[in-house]
Amino acid sequence: MTWAPQDTKATNMPGMPAMAQAYARWVNSRGGIRGHQLRVLTCNERNDSVAAAQCAQRAVSRGAVAVVGSYSQFGRQIMSPLEVKGIPFIGGYGASDEEFESPLSYPVNGGQASLLAGNGRQLAGDCRNVALVRPDTIQGDQMPSLLNSGLQSGSRKPAKDIKAPEDGTDYSAEVTRALEQAGADPAVYGKAKAGGKAPGACVAAALGDHTDAFFDSFRRLQEDSPKVRVASVLGSVGQSLLNRTGGMSGPLEGADITGWYPVADDPRWNPMRKVINDYAFEDNRVDPADQGVQTTWIAYTVLRALIEELDDRGVEDITSRDLQTTLDRGDRAVDTGGLTPKLRWREDDMLAVQDFPRIVNAMVTYQVVRNGELVAQRGGFVNVTKTLERRQTDD
Repeated sequence: MTWAPQDTKATNMPGMPAMAQAYARWVNSRGGIRGHQLRVLTCNERNDSVAAAQCAQRAVSRGAVAVVGSYSQFGRQIMSPLEVKGIPFIGGYGASDEEFESPLSYPVNGGQASLLAGNGRQLAGDCRNVALVRPDTIQGDQMPSLLNSGLQSGSRKPAKDIKAPEDGTDYSAEVTRALEQAGADPAVYGKAKAGGKAPGACVAAALGDHTDAFFDSFRRLQEDSPKVRVASVLGSVGQSLLNRTGGMSGPLEGADITGWYPVADDPRWNPMRKVINDYAFEDNRVDPADQGVQTTWIAYTVLRALIEELDDRGVEDITSRDLQTTLDRGDRAVDTGGLTPKLRWREDDMLAVQDFPRIVNAMVTYQVVRNGELVAQRGGFVNVTKTLERRQTDD
């Protein structure tokens, strides 16, 4: 099963179940995975705790052998039913704590934690003052300490914390506060400097689907303030948002963006792009540049590798227990074609990260907006394991 929220007022990830269905069409057109037909169930998680629990219960009742490449902020509601039945959760989006705590969860990336820690490190070289605009939610409450871990690794002071509604449509008040806190307000630098550049002033925003509404307000209100550097993480910002907000003339030109994977035009994505072109060509939900779609592709790559390993052992009727045992004890690390480091989830592979003990991959990529396009700021991956290990919390 693959689930994700669709048609909601907050974050939506329709491309994840759509990518799962395209993946199934592809492998089944080739005879399945070593002859095993892949049947994908999907569920609309609706950004709602009750609906999320219902998706998990449906996975149980329909006999799903795994939940793969899914998105939900309601980790407790989704993981409890899966844990009772021993159904592994492979490669979720990383939107809940339980994905990095549950022994039945096998993440393929470092989730929100690695993105924010990486974004903090990315900003540390450019910013003296940072204001972070984030959702006023339980998940949002973790964001400041994560971003600060990256800033502090670059000997910068903690970011100013600006809470915002997750489903807002006008963020004028939050933009004003962020500019003031970052030191880019004309009252701080003087009217004469309006339209110039505020030295070391940066605003980072991570509001999911509503980040575009924030930057729309930002564009309108920053006209009378010195220019500031802006930043975000992939998932809140993507190429489609850059296009909608004016490209190279928009507010995100020059922005520092942190992602989990290589940039969307990297040749390592070519196999996924071919599957999308051949099996989801008319499905506009499937954007190859979307991190949800990319995560789902990687998660199903993991599932395929597990089934091939079990097939090599002569296992014919593959069960959730077989998958869990292989994930926990398998000898083979999963090669994702360079989209991540090779992945394995044995006890020795877990990183010593406070609050996120299931992380096995804390690599991120630094990207930047140039001429309206997301491009690599530097080659290769950046390992934020040490940054996360040194993270200070308010506990």
